[in-house]
Amino acid sequence: MGRYHIDPESDRQFIEEFRRNPVGKHSPGLMRVLSTLRDDPSGKQIVLFCRRPFAEWQIAEMPADRRQPLVFEDNPIFTNRDEAEWEVFRRRWHAATGERINLPLRSAGGA
Repeated sequence: MGRYHIDPESDRQFIEEFRRNPVGKHSPGLMRVLSTLRDDPSGKQIVLFCRRPFAEWQIAEMPADRRQPLVFEDNPIFTNRDEAEWEVFRRRWHAATGERINLPLRSAGGA
């Protein structure tokens, strides 16, 4: 069985679903997309590191050689987990598709 690849056209519908609900229950289609985005063929992976429980998150890169340490980004430091998860999703989507998602976590109306 072949490895699934994201199809930006047909899978784009799941961007909005994730944006509305980054943490929690997801549809089977979004779960498939998330599983695919988590599997970087380079062996490297963009991850979230919790600096302070329920208070601060930082983006890091997990190296292909898991014996090596994480490489942390100095900025930004997130104080909202949903915003941190959204940024990781955006970066992984770009890595998988070449497309940038230029949307904030929430729309101006707060929805």
